[in-house]
Amino acid sequence: MERFWYLFLILIYLIFKMIFDFKKFKASKLKAKSHKLCRGMTYVELIVVLGIFSVIASIVLFNYGGFQAKVDIKNLASEFALKIVEAQKASLSGKLPPLAQQSQINSTWKPSYGVYIDRVADNKSFIYFTDLNSPTQNGIYNASSCPGVGECLEKITITKNNSISSLDVFYQGDVTPHSLNDLTVIFSRPNSGAVIKSTQINITLIISYIQITVLSPKSPIAKIKLYPSGRVQVN
Repeated sequence: MERFWYLFLILIYLIFKMIFDFKKFKASKLKAKSHKLCRGMTYVELIVVLGIFSVIASIVLFNYGGFQAKVDIKNLASEFALKIVEAQKASLSGKLPPLAQQSQINSTWKPSYGVYIDRVADNKSFIYFTDLNSPTQNGIYNASSCPGVGECLEKITITKNNSISSLDVFYQGDVTPHSLNDLTVIFSRPNSGAVIKSTQINITLIISYIQITVLSPKSPIAKIKLYPSGRVQVN
């Protein structure tokens, strides 16, 4: 996109240079007729300039849709990252769940918050949840109505026809992405690191990072990388 605007500015410069050179040529040709040197642009000149600007405007409008799609998909990736960070902060600070959920925790409850994604069942939303004592604080998301009295605190709906295109796990020493259907990322006090779970993860291997890829219908993509340390990176 930066290259496009660079070419756009060059084109504007060339247009004005062309007009200036043309006026200079006319002035030198008609210097004997001084009363004509004070004229403005002719109709032909005006039509040419308007035509060129119409072409430029069409190019800008054509590229705007693609540019906006890139902005939207980056915003979606940032929303994912912020929810993960919110879960981490809520658990570390010892935040209590909403009143509707507090009846399902006891004195042994460890503040635990996370994000759950089921790409196969629904690739246009994800869940922000808290891990409660009822039925048991097991480090996974127990599906419930949202919002309600269960573990689901918020269902974030993905708009503008964007979607979660893939979930991948990368193991240490292996650059090959391994596809996942579902993903649970949870933080539990007092640890700042992320506990990463999925029905497809090989628990005998060490996870390097998880990658969430979001896709726009106009093709732009963005990737969210989550490391076991809790660090989140948006690409």
